[in-house]
Amino acid sequence: MTTAWRADPYADALRTGQGPLFLRRHDGWLLPLEVERWCEAPDRADRSVLGRCHGPVLDVGCGPGRLVAALAAEGRRALGVDISPEAVARTIGLGATALCRSVFDPLPGEGRWGTALLIDGNIGIGGDPAALLRRLVRVVSRSGRVIAECVPVDVDERCEVRVDDGRGGLGAPFRWARVGIPALTVHAAAAGWTVTEQWDSGGRRFAALTRQSSARRLR
Repeated sequence: MTTAWRADPYADALRTGQGPLFLRRHDGWLLPLEVERWCEAPDRADRSVLGRCHGPVLDVGCGPGRLVAALAAEGRRALGVDISPEAVARTIGLGATALCRSVFDPLPGEGRWGTALLIDGNIGIGGDPAALLRRLVRVVSRSGRVIAECVPVDVDERCEVRVDDGRGGLGAPFRWARVGIPALTVHAAAAGWTVTEQWDSGGRRFAALTRQSSARRLR
């Protein structure tokens, strides 16, 4: 997976701030990636996420850093992590803080982050949403939250994909996942989280997750 996201099609798109860029499934199905939006200032949907962030914020898979930079500009403590050197370089170039690291690697401040963000499809990192959310149990504080962006339809898919630039450039294959709110609710419960809020903005769908109570975990 690290090799895939370091591949030239993704790095080149971030470097120029332009697509086209897709995730290509083995059967040829293509999922467009919104590179131009990722490289612009936060839009109204993004602002709906930023307004719900509590405490220090960890942006998992921060990409070119628009959310981390917006938080930093407000004087908020925020850190982006991404396995793409180009993404990290762009984030730092915006005046934000970022590390070239996987969320599954040791992270600064584990257990003390007030909010972890999984935006722009990043609930799909690693191809196993429950495993990703279990990892965030160790990263986020007990009173903290995860804010995840979901597919705005009912889907629960795990598949192998490659980054595709639409011009013949392909990255290495890696595991990915796509989930709607119903599937996220199930995966969250399996990992010790509860969906406590969901909302739509700008055609995008989001959910906030908080830790299950001790009483609930014992049932």
